[in-house]
Amino acid sequence: MDETARRRARHTARTARINRDADRRNAAAALQRALDRRDNGGATGH
Repeated sequence: MDETARRRARHTARTARINRDADRRNAAAALQRALDRRDNGGATGH
């Protein structure tokens, strides 16, 4: 494996980890919004 391929593989792994972290944050934010909507529903449901 030449140097550029090794560098690319390392960068791809780091990018994948960053993307997983972003996906986790987005999922957590979506869950929080859903919970907020449910909690703020009140007697009328909106």
